[in-house]
Amino acid sequence: MSESPARPANGLLEAIRFLTIIPLPGLPPMNEQSVARAIPWFPAAGLIIGSAMVAVDTVARPLWGDLVAAVLVVATWGIVTGGLHLDGVSDTFDAVMSWRSRERKLEIMKDSRIGAMGAIALIMIILLKVAFIASATVAWPALLLAPMLGRWADCYGIYRFPPAREGGLGRMFNSHVQQRDLWLSSVLILGSAWLIAGLAGIIAAALVLAVAHLLARWWVRDLGGLTGDTYGALCEIGEVVALAALTIRM
Repeated sequence: MSESPARPANGLLEAIRFLTIIPLPGLPPMNEQSVARAIPWFPAAGLIIGSAMVAVDTVARPLWGDLVAAVLVVATWGIVTGGLHLDGVSDTFDAVMSWRSRERKLEIMKDSRIGAMGAIALIMIILLKVAFIASATVAWPALLLAPMLGRWADCYGIYRFPPAREGGLGRMFNSHVQQRDLWLSSVLILGSAWLIAGLAGIIAAALVLAVAHLLARWWVRDLGGLTGDTYGALCEIGEVVALAALTIRM
C-alpha cells in the first residue's frame, strides 16, 4: 500500500509531540516508526519552540528589560521542551569527563543522579543562553534559529555516527534514519537560516555543524557511539553556538 500524502504533516506532529510538552490530542500511540518519521522534522519543531520564545521576549523586554526577559525566555525554553535535552547535557558530561572505562561511562549515563561535571555543564549552558539573549540588540532571529539549528545537529548526529548501545534511543533512531531525512532537514534549515538571518544565519548553521561533528567524534571515541543523552547534549550546545553566532555585535 502506498504511503498517505499526509505523511509529512504526521511527521511534523510526531516531532512536536516528541520534542515538546505541547498537547496534541487524537494522535495514535507513539512507537518506533512514528518517532523515526519525526526525525527530518526536528528543525520544524524547533521553529515552533523558537516562536514561543520570541513571543515571551517581545512581551517581557519592554516591561522588565533585557536580563529579566532573557531569564524568562530560557525558562520558557526549558518548560516547553520538558527539559529533555538539558538532562542529556548533565548525563553526557558526567560520563565523558569521568576519565573511566567506556563501560563505566555508559553506566554513569544511565544514573539519574547528577554529578559535579554534569552540574557545571548544565549551569554553563543556562548562563550562556541567558547572557547571549540579554546581550542581543535584536533577539528574534537568534531565538527562532537556535532551536532549529540545535535539532538539526541532532539529525546530523543520528545519521552520521553509530549508536553506543544495542538498545535505547541511539540505536532506535540510527536504525530508522535515512539519508533523505538528513537532506530534508538540511534544506529546511538552510532555507530558514537564509530567510531569517541572511548570511549570518548560514554562518551560524556552518558553525553548529562543525561543533556538532567535533563533539560527536569525541564522544564516539570515548563511548563507542552516540546515545539519547549525547543527542540532547548536541542539541543544547548547538543552540548555544547558534546564539553566540547570531548575537555578535558587528
